[in-house]
Amino acid sequence: MNEISTLPRLASSTGGLPSAVGWAQLLMADRLKKGDAAIDATAGNGHDTLFLSRLVGDSGYIWAFDLQEAAVAETKRRLSEAGISMVHVIHAGHETMRDHLPAGWHGKINAIMFNLGYLPGSDKTVITQTTTTLQALAVALEMLAPSGLLTVAVYPGHEGGSDEQRAITEWASALSSRAFEVQIFRPINRQANPPECWVVWKRG
Repeated sequence: MNEISTLPRLASSTGGLPSAVGWAQLLMADRLKKGDAAIDATAGNGHDTLFLSRLVGDSGYIWAFDLQEAAVAETKRRLSEAGISMVHVIHAGHETMRDHLPAGWHGKINAIMFNLGYLPGSDKTVITQTTTTLQALAVALEMLAPSGLLTVAVYPGHEGGSDEQRAITEWASALSSRAFEVQIFRPINRQANPPECWVVWKRG
């Protein structure tokens, strides 16, 4: 048997199953197409923003939100280096996305990604807040088009993350099964609190 020299595209760093973000990207890549509209609700260092922009192409529409100036600057830098100029990078909390999207786009967004927690490489005490996260998730469902997809990478392992995870579990569990389908991807044989990927599909 020939030795596999490269990891699968969405494998973890050890060659195992995808991470929470990997699952989210796998699902988005399967659903999004050129010309679609998407939101990166937590721009961070711009990785998901760049990923989404490549999926929808120059004919698509992307809005990216972050409350931290450093995240906005890094996202803009990453996009600029990739030669991408069609993304609206907005220095604001994700709970305000309704205010920043033109009214004509409300209820017409094909995909929205959340990657919670703290900004990698920065102050780990600055984290997403449960209250505004829940507000943003509620708005996100309004922004989604029928058959639109929402993914949420949740990190219960850091301080404050477990509270956010519990709140998201309650929120997701209460969603109407007639209007939404909800699934969760997470390791079940690890003692620590591993990251989770929540997925919400808005029924067509």
